[in-house]
Amino acid sequence: MRSYLPAAFLATSLLAGCSFDSIVGVVDPYRIDVRQGNYVDQDMVSQLKRGMTRDQVRFVLGSPLVVDMFRKDRWDYVYRFKPGSGQPEQRVISVFFVDGQLDHVEGDVQSGSEASAAPAERSRVVEVPPAVED
Repeated sequence: MRSYLPAAFLATSLLAGCSFDSIVGVVDPYRIDVRQGNYVDQDMVSQLKRGMTRDQVRFVLGSPLVVDMFRKDRWDYVYRFKPGSGQPEQRVISVFFVDGQLDHVEGDVQSGSEASAAPAERSRVVEVPPAVED
């Protein structure tokens, strides 16, 4: 019977000479982009009007990710994007209701006039215009 001991010894000694750091520098594993939560963009926020009902807001923005059981007049839309390589990005938009109607929006959004300007602070309050009566 043939012995595989010399071949195994040769393979082990060759692999022992390779360091883990040199392998990591050569092999770059693929990492997928991970998107979690509710994606809300400026076009969606610009459709909101003060006085909209909860159902109308849900139609425009979708179902909220977080509904606080202690503050039923606040809906939070959280979006997190983690690219395969790079820094993660997170957006939080809060929608506030008074008497079942939309009052204002806070978070990482800009009003229509500020959308072209450079980004300032991370959180802001956006005044929602009242609905136009027909």
